[in-house]
Amino acid sequence: MKIADKDEFEKQNVFGTGTPNTAYAKYFIGESYLNPLTKPEDGLHLLNVTFEPGCRNNWHIHHAKSGGGQLLICTAGEGWYQEEGKEPVSLTPGKVIVIPAEVKHWHGAKKDSWFSHIATEMPGEECSNEWCEPVTDEEYNKLG
Repeated sequence: MKIADKDEFEKQNVFGTGTPNTAYAKYFIGESYLNPLTKPEDGLHLLNVTFEPGCRNNWHIHHAKSGGGQLLICTAGEGWYQEEGKEPVSLTPGKVIVIPAEVKHWHGAKKDSWFSHIATEMPGEECSNEWCEPVTDEEYNKLG
């Protein structure tokens, strides 16, 4: 369900919006927010990531010698996920996206909806993240 009103979205965003994502803001178009659900030292770092309408992250790749990748669990609002060279996937609460290592992709909110997902890096060897170019307005505006 698309949710344009922030107050209404907050009622649906059960894991909470958190604080402005200043640490990674340069890799996002629009405002995003982070609410850590676990600590990195817990072994699996889970973050609730919230995107304002129209916000998306840059294309990026999760590298790993073995294993690795990213897991997204959509929790509120509506968003998009897209792998390079593939059609975009509509994201709604309950949708789970498993992103293998070495796959260039991006994710974020739809133009007219707030969006949240839980994100975690999958366990692997020698994992790193490479941030690439922004998703252009032209690419993004083609989406429904």
